[in-house]
Amino acid sequence: MGFVDDSYLLESGTAAELYDGIRDLPIVDPHSHADLTEIVTNDGWDDIWEVEGATDHYVWSVMRKRGVPERKITGDAPNREKWMALADIFPELAGSPTYEWIHLDLRRQFGIEKPISSETAEEIWHETEAQLSTRAMHPRQLLESMDVEVLCTTDDPTSSLSDHERAAENIDGLDVRPTWRIDRAFHVDDGSWNEFVEELASATGVQTETLSGFLDALAQTHDHFAEHGCRASDLSLTEPVSRPVSRERARTLYRRAIDGQNLTETGVRDLQAFILEEVGKLNAERDWVTQLHIGPVRDYRDSLYETVGADAGGDVSTQDVELTENLRHFLNTFDDEMEIVLYTVDPTHYPSLTTLSRAFRNVSVGPAWWFNDSPYGMDEQLRQVGSVDLLANHAGMVSDSRKLISFSSRFEMFRRVLSNVLGEMVERGQMPMTHAEQLATHLAYERPKSLYGFE
Repeated sequence: MGFVDDSYLLESGTAAELYDGIRDLPIVDPHSHADLTEIVTNDGWDDIWEVEGATDHYVWSVMRKRGVPERKITGDAPNREKWMALADIFPELAGSPTYEWIHLDLRRQFGIEKPISSETAEEIWHETEAQLSTRAMHPRQLLESMDVEVLCTTDDPTSSLSDHERAAENIDGLDVRPTWRIDRAFHVDDGSWNEFVEELASATGVQTETLSGFLDALAQTHDHFAEHGCRASDLSLTEPVSRPVSRERARTLYRRAIDGQNLTETGVRDLQAFILEEVGKLNAERDWVTQLHIGPVRDYRDSLYETVGADAGGDVSTQDVELTENLRHFLNTFDDEMEIVLYTVDPTHYPSLTTLSRAFRNVSVGPAWWFNDSPYGMDEQLRQVGSVDLLANHAGMVSDSRKLISFSSRFEMFRRVLSNVLGEMVERGQMPMTHAEQLATHLAYERPKSLYGFE
């Protein structure tokens, strides 16, 4: 087996045969952080750093770990200097998914097979620069060549979705949909929550001084997103909170929060639980998928947050998250009322997550996420889901990516791992090849289309 060659991650002929059956299926991506303005304008990129490093906190994290100064990561160094700094330490990244993704990108998108190093950095810089100047490497053309069929963005409720309107008018062959990302509405303990409430009032024309006004304004944005083809909401939170809270209790807490009073921890969680249930009601009415991304501790490294800001690679995970009791009320309230997809950033939560999914027909385990979207993490999660819940009910794959160049590489990695897991089961006599082929196609393509209602 050669480095990221045709046999990459495939440990048997059976696995290779399964992968051959799904490798060219279209990509359906229910969750990404793609910059839709970049896709709509279709201006393209100038250099390899711009497409591989400029927006990728995975890259930033490993560069810092190997001692590259911040100036050459997120600072004011020229892009060429940043690329050279990355290439210089690239051999030291071997074993990480970032190392494999970027090499896959080079092979699949640029046809460059040489490993990245200080010796090859200059040549790769010029080869990719020349190719990026061609029309074939502009965002829309790149997505078309990758056969991306559905792409969901991540959007704040206050967004006008003007780029989605432009995409609908100007882009053929690509189904682009918004996702209602409600983090700022939910995190009432965040210092910027009142700012969001004001922005919500401005965006909708609905007064938000009262709880009922706030909920009406949120519902209006929900309608706006639905008109633009939205099929899912999304919420990222460290720990879920779900319990019955009366409207009167929520109204009192909301009034205190609006007035700038500090809520107790119990008050914060009560108001969050109430908002989450109201969001669930809106989603159930529209038959949207409710996605919960659970477990990240944001901006953990203080010095990095103070100098670079949020989403810079300083986030961590924690085992100290209670899932079963904290989700009980929500899952039972919406039992069979809508599809719910649960993601967790800490793999030690998979046993609980898979039993929750097993107990509810409408609950699915989301793909291995963030620190887990590696060959090892995907393999581990697929085996856990298959042995406790059902592989057929796994939610499939999402890119979760900010950079378009890696979309197909991320899906390729998943499809290869999936084929290898299923291939091993066939080799061990756990299922016939015909059922493995059906499962492979189902999880690689059919399942997300059906789950999110893209059909």
